[in-house]
Amino acid sequence: MTVPNHQTILIVDFGSQVTQLIARRLRELGVYCEIHPFSSAADNLARLNPLGIILSGGPASVLDENAPAIAPELLAAGVPILGICYGQQALVLALGGAVEAGHSREFGRADVTPEKPSTLYDGVWDLGTPHPVWMSHGDRVTALPEGFKVVATSPGAPLAVIANEERRIWATQFHPEVHHTPDGVQLFENFVKNICGCTGDWTMATYRSQAIEKIRHQVGKGRVICGLSGGVDSSVAAVLIHEAIGDQLTCVFVDHGLLRQDEAEQVLEMFRGHYNIPLIHANHQDRFIDALEGVEDPEKKRKIIGSLFIETFEDVASQLGEVEFLAQGTLYPDVIESVSFTGGPSVTIKSHHNVGGLPERMNMELVEPLRELFKDEVRALGRELGLPENFVGRHPFPGPGLAIRCPGGITREKLEILRSADAVYLDEIKKAGLYDKIWQAFAVLLPVQTVGVMGDGRTYEFVCALRAVTSVDGMTADFYPYDMEFLSRTATRIINEVPGINRVVYDITSKPPGTIEWE
Repeated sequence: MTVPNHQTILIVDFGSQVTQLIARRLRELGVYCEIHPFSSAADNLARLNPLGIILSGGPASVLDENAPAIAPELLAAGVPILGICYGQQALVLALGGAVEAGHSREFGRADVTPEKPSTLYDGVWDLGTPHPVWMSHGDRVTALPEGFKVVATSPGAPLAVIANEERRIWATQFHPEVHHTPDGVQLFENFVKNICGCTGDWTMATYRSQAIEKIRHQVGKGRVICGLSGGVDSSVAAVLIHEAIGDQLTCVFVDHGLLRQDEAEQVLEMFRGHYNIPLIHANHQDRFIDALEGVEDPEKKRKIIGSLFIETFEDVASQLGEVEFLAQGTLYPDVIESVSFTGGPSVTIKSHHNVGGLPERMNMELVEPLRELFKDEVRALGRELGLPENFVGRHPFPGPGLAIRCPGGITREKLEILRSADAVYLDEIKKAGLYDKIWQAFAVLLPVQTVGVMGDGRTYEFVCALRAVTSVDGMTADFYPYDMEFLSRTATRIINEVPGINRVVYDITSKPPGTIEWE
């Protein structure tokens, strides 16, 4: 990552599942931040020159052998520090205090009562008044380092907030980043703005102008190709790059026949008509579907699609002559998740379809103008660039497309049935005014046929599952609570209008334990 042009906060990751939420809260406040594993955070101090450091929570115990620890360079940086949960305990140990296990554990809602004034919650919390927070800990601090004092308590964590105002170090046992801590954003705002001195200079307007300059500097007079999926990320990247270098960019839209209804036409119209961006439409539907027909294993589907995408993209790229750069819509969560907090390999839940797997023989340098952004920031940048709202606000769509929404063997007939059912479902969602309230919604065609009755005749047709979830960033998700009238109306339309389906069910699984997609 390059040197940021913004005031920056360094977030040190100790492996918490909600570390990304810290970054999101800061970005929402207009403050740029980067997450780095505890094992390499100190290596980024000089580059980032942060105005403050936040230490995340984590799943380990600081009492474990080889437990993640704070690098001494971070403590010596001389900038304000905020420790959260594991970060509090790691701070205390590093500075000479004590942590013990076996005390009362707290998981869930708790009340914290400020006992003494503190800059961290000044203007947010009143002294002596309990305030709801979210706890998740088994160990707790039992002895403070020299110079620290307890400023807030809870029944299960007598040292709920500790502080050394002189050294500008604060630490909480609770998690201010989760929405279950209602005042968490205000606490972060106090830390990054009032304590660290950040002014909130992270805006999409400034990011846009700086990103354009970076692209021009990197590319020079070279040529760039962009693998366009039709999704929000690659579309925003393409429009931004085109604004920077004009016709030096050529987009390649690989149509694999696994898109939603009318999606290919919408993409072509927007890029050729509205933006006049050079675009090659590589229609290879038969190539993909022939290779997928009868394949049931989801990982094999993904690998076939990824491999054919590479081959198709390579064929098109070779026809363009010499191209030095490949553009793709890599986002910041992709960057974070590519490195585990321990520095070791992460567990593969499922393979990701990405142009980044292009063979080295293509010998192209990557242009990734969105790699510092979260999904909601990409949408904000899209609006800043003037992309139409109905495009910017689209639900996420996986690279393998309908192939992973059709469990079991794929056929052309099943894809058409699924495509039609999905279109009816999304139409009902939009008519009900629910589309923007839902993170992602789609239909799944199950590899199950059931007996039904239509008119006086017996049917034996497929089952369609409907999925809709609410989420902040896709890392966790809850099913959307439709009313029964909506589900009944939608199911009736699908069964009446889509030949091949005689039964509709609704998926009420959260993530975890399920994933959002079925495959």
